Amino acid sequence: MKNTLILIITILTSNLVEAQFIKEKTISAQIGYGLSVPFNSIDEMFDDGFFMQAELVLKVASWFELRPYAGLILTSSNGRDLNDNPTNEKAESKAFLLGGKARIRAPIPWVAPYIEIGIGTSIGTFETFTAFDNIDKSDIIYHIPLSFGLELGRNNNIDLGYAYYFQPGVEQYIGAFALGITIPLKKK
Repeated sequence: MKNTLILIITILTSNLVEAQFIKEKTISAQIGYGLSVPFNSIDEMFDDGFFMQAELVLKVASWFELRPYAGLILTSSNGRDLNDNPTNEKAESKAFLLGGKARIRAPIPWVAPYIEIGIGTSIGTFETFTAFDNIDKSDIIYHIPLSFGLELGRNNNIDLGYAYYFQPGVEQYIGAFALGITIPLKKK
């Protein structure tokens, strides 16, 4: 818990530091279709909802970026599995997301593929009910973000991608199919 708080404070104050290795700063805003899936499920199910996220993009090189982020995921169960059969299993998340990621991208105009990984924390309520798990928590837990997608446009300012946040503490992962836009910040 103490290490998580130190990590959060470090990430939130990182934009106050004027490091010489940062070439450019931008803001990225994403919105999309969110989902949550239990690690262990008999009924092959997922719960869906809403996802949004904002990132401060710190460009280190044309192929490498650091991305502190804050986001929100809201998913709820409809009581059905993937085949539209009734199920008692569910994996719901209503959480605020904080953390940091590193992105490696191909510096190509118009279509630039990327992958990113990091570490963060989820703050909220989590329910994972399956034949193997019975978890109902309101807590702060850690997550591991993993994302991949494409940056589109002449300046790569449109982001289309998949984002996953593995939450081992509640035996589920959350994810999103999201569309984003990057807005440059003015230089001093």
